[in-house]
Amino acid sequence: MANLDRIEQIKQFTKEEPENPFNWYALALEYREIDPETAESLFNKLLESHKGYLPTYFPAAHFFAEKGLIPKAKAIFLTGIALATENQESKAEKELKNAYQNFCFENDLDD
Repeated sequence: MANLDRIEQIKQFTKEEPENPFNWYALALEYREIDPETAESLFNKLLESHKGYLPTYFPAAHFFAEKGLIPKAKAIFLTGIALATENQESKAEKELKNAYQNFCFENDLDD
C-alpha cells in the first residue's frame, strides 16, 4: 500500500473512531517525514488529549528533539518516564530512560 493510501485509510479511521489514540498516533508517524508541521500538530494533539497513551512519548520526544525543541523534548521524555513508572510498564520505562540518557548526552544536558 502506498504511503498516501495508508494515510487516507488512517484518516478515515480517525473519523470513525476519533477517541482512539492509536489512530492519531499512526497518523503522526506517517506524517513525520512527509509533512513535519502536520506531524507536530498530531503529536501535540496526542500529548494534550490522550496523555495516558504511552506509545506517543518515545517518538514524540525524538521528533521534537530533531526539530531543535530541546526543552519540549525533555519534558516529553520525563512525562513519559513518569507515566511508564506509574503504570508499571517496566519495558517502556527502561526504553524511555535509556533514550532520555542518550538525549541528555547528545544535547549536553545535565540531569
